[in-house]
Amino acid sequence: MNIPSELKYSKDHEWVRVEGDVAIIGITDFAQGELGDIVYVEVETEGDTLNHEATFGTVEAVKTVSDLFMPVSGEIIEFNKSLESNPDYVNNDPYGNGWMIKVKMSNPAELDKLLNADQYKALLG
Repeated sequence: MNIPSELKYSKDHEWVRVEGDVAIIGITDFAQGELGDIVYVEVETEGDTLNHEATFGTVEAVKTVSDLFMPVSGEIIEFNKSLESNPDYVNNDPYGNGWMIKVKMSNPAELDKLLNADQYKALLG
């Protein structure tokens, strides 16, 4: 299982890569593996400002639909539109082409509450 050390992680299995005041967010390799083949990613919150742990969208797999949660508060400034035609990017490249949203963080201090790679590995057991 791939858990890049440079990322931050939520207990809900989202990852965060920080670039300045923008957080790039997706779901972890563990999460996509648990969900199975992803057939649809829905994010209708682009342009909205959401709080930490609010639902920003859903991911639909062959056998289930799961909510996606904000690991940090902020305004969703971009949705990865390539996922509309290629939802399998989430399975094949969760930390690259499978990113889901970009968020202009309103409270970067929330990053301190997220897990580092070792803490996330411990969470998974």
